[in-house]
Amino acid sequence: MTLPGAPRPPRSCLDRGTRTASNDNELNAMRAAAWHRHGVAALAVEDITDPWLRQAIINEASRRWGRRNGGSGHGR
Repeated sequence: MTLPGAPRPPRSCLDRGTRTASNDNELNAMRAAAWHRHGVAALAVEDITDPWLRQAIINEASRRWGRRNGGSGHGR
């Protein structure tokens, strides 16, 4: 409860209650913008159908940033 005439709390982009989760269309639009503006490709590993290419991307990402904590371990 706030008092009448009291100042409003500061607004911040870090306020978690002001934005809903992004949907698939918004995520794809952000991925496309990152590719076109910065040359950065954001790919979901599960969407890559070629097993050799998928494993190559997993290997490179693991080399750069370490192993994932989540996702499937393929029996490991």
